[in-house]
Amino acid sequence: MKNIAIFIVTILLIMNLSVPAKASSKTQELDEQSDAILQMVKIKRYEEAKAMLLSFSEQFLKVEIKKDDFTMDELIVISTSYDEAIETLEDNTVNHEEKLNSVTKLRLVMDAVSSNHRPLWTELENRMMNSFDETNKAALEKDYEAFSESLDRLLIQYDLIYYSLKVDLAPETVQQLDARFYFIDQYRPNVLANERDRFELEVLQQDMKKIFNEMKEDEADPSLWWVIISTGSIIIGTLAYVGWRKYRGYSDNQKIKNKQKN
Repeated sequence: MKNIAIFIVTILLIMNLSVPAKASSKTQELDEQSDAILQMVKIKRYEEAKAMLLSFSEQFLKVEIKKDDFTMDELIVISTSYDEAIETLEDNTVNHEEKLNSVTKLRLVMDAVSSNHRPLWTELENRMMNSFDETNKAALEKDYEAFSESLDRLLIQYDLIYYSLKVDLAPETVQQLDARFYFIDQYRPNVLANERDRFELEVLQQDMKKIFNEMKEDEADPSLWWVIISTGSIIIGTLAYVGWRKYRGYSDNQKIKNKQKN
């Protein structure tokens, strides 16, 4: 009986481990392609990167026709980031850093779409927080040149993850972030001169920190939790069944013994 119980638990555990991840195989292929494109741009092999982008587009269109693997919002974000990447690579007047950033956006978007947890864009947390600190410091010291330089870096970093945020965050949250970044960018002199406006920069930093923390809280793959919960339930159920059978067998034996005595 114990052997049967162990066998049942093993089979069901294997079945649970085969729970599919969020990303389909086609989505995963596109994710890997975006990474390969990024690697080509890093070493300035732009022609190879463009050829790979065209291949990416063909694969993406096949998936898009079915519309099984992506939501409508994801389709829009991927299409927009792809268009920006191919346009930048084809423009010879654009420098290497801009080309790299445009392809990085596509890479981060594809990872955000295919990842179940801890997307790649969260790796920019330290850089963004450092830029926030430098910008705040320059604002307090009323150093406009240093403030503008650090704010420009911060805006570039935000732009890198913007499309990814649209995948992982609620639309209202992204709209609020956009409004605050826009305000600080458009009213730079006010942020230096006005304490209330400078406070907006601090609040924005806190909001971004909170977003990064929330994305890191759920580090475990949800499918892993499903396996743990399901397996625990199966084991408990199986042990209960084995215990019941033992009790039933013991009860039946006692009845037979009592009859024999009578």
